[in-house]
Amino acid sequence: MADASKPKAAARKPPKAVLLGVGLDSDGHKRVTTGKNFALVGGTAETHEAMTEKAIKINEKLRRKGKELHEVSREEFRDIAAEVGLRPPDPEN
Repeated sequence: MADASKPKAAARKPPKAVLLGVGLDSDGHKRVTTGKNFALVGGTAETHEAMTEKAIKINEKLRRKGKELHEVSREEFRDIAAEVGLRPPDPEN
């Protein structure tokens, strides 16, 4: 007899990927913005707006490709991020 408390392999949820943006500058306001696959916290109004714009553009590009965030490789994500204006971290710092 099967144990009903254990999820079946086919019923498991697919992997979830989330973009997390943290604005390290502050103007005293607390800002939190969430979307289908992103959460953005902190930052000045300008920083938070820039993070929100980039997260939305990344999702638009993913939608045009017919993919979800968890379906893209690191390399493909880096390419998409660069297309929307995100820069990779400087290895010197």
